[in-house]
Amino acid sequence: MPNNRTLLMTLSAVCFALIGAALYLQHYKNMLPCPLCVIQRYAYFFCGLVCLAAASAKQFKLWTFFGLAGSLTGLFYAGKQLWVLAHPGLSCGIDPMQTMLNKVPTAVYLPWIFEADGLCEDAVDTLLGLSIPQWSTLCLAIISALLLFVLARRGNR
Repeated sequence: MPNNRTLLMTLSAVCFALIGAALYLQHYKNMLPCPLCVIQRYAYFFCGLVCLAAASAKQFKLWTFFGLAGSLTGLFYAGKQLWVLAHPGLSCGIDPMQTMLNKVPTAVYLPWIFEADGLCEDAVDTLLGLSIPQWSTLCLAIISALLLFVLARRGNR
């Protein structure tokens, strides 16, 4: 098993790669992100940055804990999106959350990454048999489990 530093660097790269995959789906496959998708992007971005910091910090367990908090937040919102998809007629569409998210400075200055302009109930396209929210839930669960592993592991810096 790789040491913690290698694992944290790999998790950081995976988080940024998943954001890249989301951008590909948005800009080349015309899958517009909904507010819950954008919140998950923030979670991946935060987790990726924190894992990068944890890999180089002396207090790596503290940073890893923050990364775990970010991945669990993303997992919560991915679960909420799956719940919305499982209950047709419900929507997270154009609501106060979308308006608020689109006024955050990152959405104002980087709208091609963080602007929410899609509807949650439109996320029904599949990739290898799973919808994009299901893939996100799976990825966030694996990231969270690996961060828990790093926190529980003794030594092996």
